Amino acid sequence: MKPAVSVITLGTTDLARSRRFYGEGFGWTPVYESDVIIFYQLNGIVLGTFLTAELETDMNRTGLRTPGAFALAHNVATEREVAPLIEALAAAGGRIIRPADAPPHGGLRGYVTDPDDHAWEIAWNPGFAMDDAGNVTFGL
Repeated sequence: MKPAVSVITLGTTDLARSRRFYGEGFGWTPVYESDVIIFYQLNGIVLGTFLTAELETDMNRTGLRTPGAFALAHNVATEREVAPLIEALAAAGGRIIRPADAPPHGGLRGYVTDPDDHAWEIAWNPGFAMDDAGNVTFGL
């Protein structure tokens, strides 16, 4: 089996607030919207924001909560893109939880949460190769 993730779905309590964060902050355009879910086509993966109660029903599970013990990452092509993107995400309803700084392994990163407290790392890593579509290949 090929290693792949096709869709990541995040629970949200307010689709409009979530749409503002992803639309105005990242500049992403939905490829599908309904009253309960919004999908964004990313580079080879789809991100969904789904009303939490509807996600619970879909999963046949209750008690979903945030924040979780995970972070999603959005890598950028240059070091100078990190801080402005973090600021744009904060202006679109996010919350900065770690301003941009240099991790021990090099590069630059910071963290911001979306309105539902899902953590996003915004990073530039000089060891990661990035193609024109934004696909990253691991390397140090």
